[in-house]
Amino acid sequence: MPKIQPEGEVPPASVPPQGKADRKPRSTGVVMLALMITMLLAMLDNMIVGTAMPTIVGDLGGLNHLSWVVTAYTLATAASTPIWGKLGDMYGRKGIFLTSIVIFLVGSALSGLAQSMGQLIGFRALQGLGAGGLVVGVMAIIGDLVPPRERGKYQGMMAAVMGVAMIGGPLAGGTLTDHLGWRWIFYINLPLGVIALTAVTAVLHLPKKRTEARIDYTGAGLLTAGITALVLITTWGGTEYDWVSAQILGLGVVAVASLVAFLYVERRAAEPVLPLHIFRSRNFSVITFVGFLVGFVMFGSLTFLPLYQQTVQGASATNSGLLLLPMLLTMLLVSLVVGRVTTETGKYRMFPIVGGVLLTAGMVLLGTMDTGTSRLTTGIYMAVLGAGMGFLMQLTMLIAQNSVEMKDMGVGSSSATLFRTLGGSFGVAILGVLFTHQVQDTMVEKAGDKGKAITSGGAQLEPSQLDKLPAGIRDAYAHAVSDGTHQVFLWGSLAAAVAFAASWFIKELPLRGAAPKAEDGGAAPVERAPVAETV
Repeated sequence: MPKIQPEGEVPPASVPPQGKADRKPRSTGVVMLALMITMLLAMLDNMIVGTAMPTIVGDLGGLNHLSWVVTAYTLATAASTPIWGKLGDMYGRKGIFLTSIVIFLVGSALSGLAQSMGQLIGFRALQGLGAGGLVVGVMAIIGDLVPPRERGKYQGMMAAVMGVAMIGGPLAGGTLTDHLGWRWIFYINLPLGVIALTAVTAVLHLPKKRTEARIDYTGAGLLTAGITALVLITTWGGTEYDWVSAQILGLGVVAVASLVAFLYVERRAAEPVLPLHIFRSRNFSVITFVGFLVGFVMFGSLTFLPLYQQTVQGASATNSGLLLLPMLLTMLLVSLVVGRVTTETGKYRMFPIVGGVLLTAGMVLLGTMDTGTSRLTTGIYMAVLGAGMGFLMQLTMLIAQNSVEMKDMGVGSSSATLFRTLGGSFGVAILGVLFTHQVQDTMVEKAGDKGKAITSGGAQLEPSQLDKLPAGIRDAYAHAVSDGTHQVFLWGSLAAAVAFAASWFIKELPLRGAAPKAEDGGAAPVERAPVAETV
């Protein structure tokens, strides 16, 4: 009697599905390429905008609202991330993902057409709303297409895309602004987005699903309010307003009240936007916390390293981006190797622990830099930090997805993404306050009232401003920045050490999906969700 192939199981290699044996890998490759382009869009946007901001302000004005060009995008992205994940779980991944791409592209086009700073801020918020669904959609679709046992190598590819965005973003932003105008930093998204949109529409086939449960609007609203308040606290605290000002304290009250009410509502909602039961998994809770700390360390270090390189080591803005290559290339290489080893062995528990050691060591080494540290030495230290991030970046998502049921893949992916985003936001804000205070203290110590006056409006000076300062003041500022980055990396190393300690609590649970080859030499059955197919 012929053996019946169970639904969802991959047929043995000796009996390929008729007419599709040689087509499925190509179609899956096309989908992965489209997902990589989409990830590039999401990661590239903030990196590419920064270098164009002086030109944008010169054209549109509104210097006092400059920070909102970035804040509006970040805020909309963070607030919408868990909602996109839940919508994908409820109504099907493909349609929700395509919707987020369209919203992102519309926001990009309108941002390029903006005629005032107010319009640009509004259109950037729309763009961020779409971006919230891009990263979640990419990770959740990979979770649907590929079992965890095989997922590491694909998430390593996504880590490579992140590195390309970090390296290429500032370079592309400067080049487009100088040669085509700042509006093209937004227009460049359109052809890339259309390619991704077309490929996903034509090749990605996932089962359509729709639930009769109502969307948890109350929970979504409370979560959005809480996240918005937290992001505004980290954005405004110590810069726009004093930490003990009525505005910051009021936002703190809003954040606490909203999140407490959110927890109450989610316990009773029929279809909660963020199911609390996913946090009952120890692995999910631990790896989400580790992801928060990784975001804290990574975005904090990437924010202040270029400033140190430009101010203390004399690098240009473009060269400071290239000088990050040791960290980013090491991160990419390690991510790819870790993904491959995880796929081949199914073992992963030691990787976050090793990553925690290297992350801590890298931050400690960077904390030893002073005005005499060479670029070569800095590059070696950054390579250690990059290796630590490579062990942790994508593995946090893999472990999070393996810790939830398939029906919660979207909210699991969005929760991991959200906590890493919030970690980055808190990292930049808290480490920024420490940096600013240390720079100002050192300037007063070395340059007296002149030093205090120079940094009274902020600790970061543009290269054009530095060139106009007397030699003695420039030297004092170089020492101040060196002292400031020392504080940043010292406190960042403590966060990395906590991540290392937390990693020991991760359990080695089996990854869903069998190894690529069974022990008897035959093809092992694999637990798969629906795969991409040609039309």
